[in-house]
Amino acid sequence: MQGKRGLVMGVANDRSIAWGIAKALHDAGAELAFTYQGEAFGKRLEPLAQSVGSDFMVDADVTDDASLDRAFDELAARWPTIDFVIHAVAYSDKSELTGRFLNTSRANFKNSMDISAYSFIEVARRAYPMMKENGGSLTTLTYQGSNRVVPNYNVMGVAKAALEAATRYLANDLGPDGIRVNAISPGPMKTLAGAAIGGARKTFRHTEDNAPMRANATLQAIGGTAVYLASDAGACTSGEIIRVDGGFHVLGMPQQDNL
Repeated sequence: MQGKRGLVMGVANDRSIAWGIAKALHDAGAELAFTYQGEAFGKRLEPLAQSVGSDFMVDADVTDDASLDRAFDELAARWPTIDFVIHAVAYSDKSELTGRFLNTSRANFKNSMDISAYSFIEVARRAYPMMKENGGSLTTLTYQGSNRVVPNYNVMGVAKAALEAATRYLANDLGPDGIRVNAISPGPMKTLAGAAIGGARKTFRHTEDNAPMRANATLQAIGGTAVYLASDAGACTSGEIIRVDGGFHVLGMPQQDNL
């Protein structure tokens, strides 16, 4: 990643998947910029950004076109071209991440889809002019609740399904310009976002006990996957949903000892 530079969106704290990716990219030699939303997240992000040699932080609200325009204008003023974007942005009302999907409200459905899926399209549209001459990589984060029912994941499963479809369509649109678009699908993680889902601790233990590797994903493993996708090693990988879940996705039922 020496000589490459890009934007990381969605670092909430030092346990965020986005932070694990940012650190791996930095360790591989990349130069980083960050977005955050609001003063509180900005204060949390600042020491982390400094620890990887970055003084480039931009406030961005992915639901506000003007805010995204300003953020990418600032980015383009500093770096006319970029090599990668990491999109680690998702949200749903915590009260609707328990119980039945049937009870999803219209308002939260729209908001979850807007932030968790549509925002990737908006980000790609703005990153495209900064990548079209030299190519680049766009990477987002998903979860297996997109195609299999996971208790309490509810509307986020639908949003992640939309995000994965968007990944494939963007890969097709942007491929002729040398821009790859992929998603990483980790297993359950002990993050701020993951903790919002009902029964998160049970889900984490269940996957750890039953995955072929008998382990959940680590930030280091996810970060390494992101480095591959953003680097020249990933030059021919696009439209992929890459699972980093200890192999849990291959199972048809729990391990025999846990039946």
